[in-house]
Amino acid sequence: MWNLNGQRRPDFAVEPEPGQESVWDYPRPPVAKSSTHRIEVRHGDTQIAATTKGYRLLETASPPTFYLPPDSVDWSYLVPVSGSSVCEWKGAAQYWALLTAPDKPVAWAYPRPRARFAMLKDYVSFYPGRVACFVAGERVRPQPGQFYGGWITDDVVGPFKREPGTGHW
Repeated sequence: MWNLNGQRRPDFAVEPEPGQESVWDYPRPPVAKSSTHRIEVRHGDTQIAATTKGYRLLETASPPTFYLPPDSVDWSYLVPVSGSSVCEWKGAAQYWALLTAPDKPVAWAYPRPRARFAMLKDYVSFYPGRVACFVAGERVRPQPGQFYGGWITDDVVGPFKREPGTGHW
């Protein structure tokens, strides 16, 4: 099995069917690619964000993460959360929670991303295990683990980082 980068996929990687992508074909370091898919984020019946002008972050072994422009988010439903984390590729992240549950982050952004990811400045991503996220009408399944924010859809195959048995890579 050879990936799109001319490198051999690991033997345990799922072979993608037509119309699917393997996360083992994604690059490292990651890349951000523009996306015109309809991306929606909901909490119950409330739409928190929607756009067709997002970015997909692609990184080896992880499902894509979608980032939405700040003007596509209804900020009246979110509050800033103290604390941050640092991504070796993108820089320091800032977090937000739902106004109704201010102690549990549901979204993050990079207010001062590293140069390679300048296009993501202030773009927001959401944890699909904490709010309902949709890509082109399909409900996203969350990447395993509490920290990772990958968006699993039917057109992406793994195995994915943080699934059972993946601790060695």
